[in-house]
Amino acid sequence: KQFCITAERRKSFGAHVRQQMQAQERVQLCSAANGVTDMLLTLSQIPSLGNIKQDDRNCRDLPCLLQLKKEYNSVIRERRALLGDLDNQILELEKKAVKQNQRAVKAKQASSSKDLQKQIETLETCLRNVTVHFHTNMTRNKKLQEEIEDLQMQKEIFGNLYFKLHKELDQLGCQMNTVMEQAMQAYEERMEDLARISDMKERNSKDIVKYNIELQERQCVLDQEARLKSLMCTKFTNRSELEEEAVKKRALKAAQKAKRSQVESFESHQVAYERLLEMAEDRHIDRLLNDLMKMKKKNFACFRYVTELNSELGKIDQRVKDLQSEIMALMMDREHAESSSLHVLKELEEKLNKTTEEANWYEEQYKVGREVLDLQISGMEALCKEINCDTMKIVKQLAENEQNMDLNLKQLFGLIEKKINELLLMESVLRYTAADESDPAQTFVSPLLGGIEVLQEMDLAQLYLLAPTLASTIDIINTVDVPLDRSQLHELVLQSQEESWGNTTDMNKTGRNSVK
Repeated sequence: KQFCITAERRKSFGAHVRQQMQAQERVQLCSAANGVTDMLLTLSQIPSLGNIKQDDRNCRDLPCLLQLKKEYNSVIRERRALLGDLDNQILELEKKAVKQNQRAVKAKQASSSKDLQKQIETLETCLRNVTVHFHTNMTRNKKLQEEIEDLQMQKEIFGNLYFKLHKELDQLGCQMNTVMEQAMQAYEERMEDLARISDMKERNSKDIVKYNIELQERQCVLDQEARLKSLMCTKFTNRSELEEEAVKKRALKAAQKAKRSQVESFESHQVAYERLLEMAEDRHIDRLLNDLMKMKKKNFACFRYVTELNSELGKIDQRVKDLQSEIMALMMDREHAESSSLHVLKELEEKLNKTTEEANWYEEQYKVGREVLDLQISGMEALCKEINCDTMKIVKQLAENEQNMDLNLKQLFGLIEKKINELLLMESVLRYTAADESDPAQTFVSPLLGGIEVLQEMDLAQLYLLAPTLASTIDIINTVDVPLDRSQLHELVLQSQEESWGNTTDMNKTGRNSVK
């Protein structure tokens, strides 16, 4: 730890020194650049005595600065060389420390047999857990792939629906534009018709006003003439004459009443005729009557035209209202379609986000499981090396392909587990025989640690129980498809021992005699 701390301190010190040197170089370069810019500015200015003096000073200072730069560069190179030497020393020391640690680990592994047994048990449990977890992850991945495919199909379906709705919206927009243009044209026509109607009304009102004014003027003229006639009659008649005439008139009133009606009717006709003559330009009544008939016909035609325009305007207003209602309905349908499509798109985005998150989580879990599997595989390789188990045969059985090994891990683990079960059976048999007849001073060595060499060094007489027990148990194990647990193996060994106990008594006696 102290060595690592010192190495880290040296690295940090070297990095700090490099940073300081780089900062000094940058400052010096910036100062030199500033000096050059100042020199250029001074040269660009008008020459004067002060500028010449400053140029001389700057020329004197430049070689000093260049010398300082060279000295600093040399110091930087020396420091870099020292730092490189220190780094090389640190790497060598680290390599030595790693080698020492490896040696210590190897010594501990060689000396600790119980730790190896515990590691075997833990590796077995880890292998089982990892296989179960791997299978669960594979099933989950398959389900997720199916869900992703379903979601992709739904996405395509919704995409097609979206494009169809978009096309329909474009068509509706075109229809709305045409309807709006038609409405604008109808509105313009309506405004033109209203302008025409207003002009006709103004003309009619002006004609009516002119006619009323002319009537008033004619009535005033008639009143003045009647007044003048009455004044002239009063001047030329005396009172006596008036009284006599009054008596006569009273006598003649009865006779004159019948005549007055006729005279008044004639006078009224005459007055009307005179007025018509006055109104006529060329004193022709027929022309005036024809003009009046033409005016009446024009007024009647204008009235009919106005009524027709009003009816058409009503129809146009109703059509505009219908178009507005249709436009509002189309707008509502468009908003509803947009809101529904946006809602569907939001739901799809949420589903995609959830699926991506789940896929990322499963990928992370797969990576973790893969790391655990790699560790277990490396541990199993080390264990096979310690057991002196030939892995080439297993690889040949698995088609001699790494990809096939990755796919057929279950078969690989089954074969390795069978090998471990065989070794455990051998160990149990050896322990049983050692407990019966082995020397107490002799230390028992596990075949899992020593491998085949320990079995070869042992006497064949001590292995008289090996042939019958192992053959039967191996046959039983081969008949089983699923790998066995430690407890199941223990029970299987006890059953085989109990069954073969009666048959092996004679063989035990002969074995003891031969050993003696």
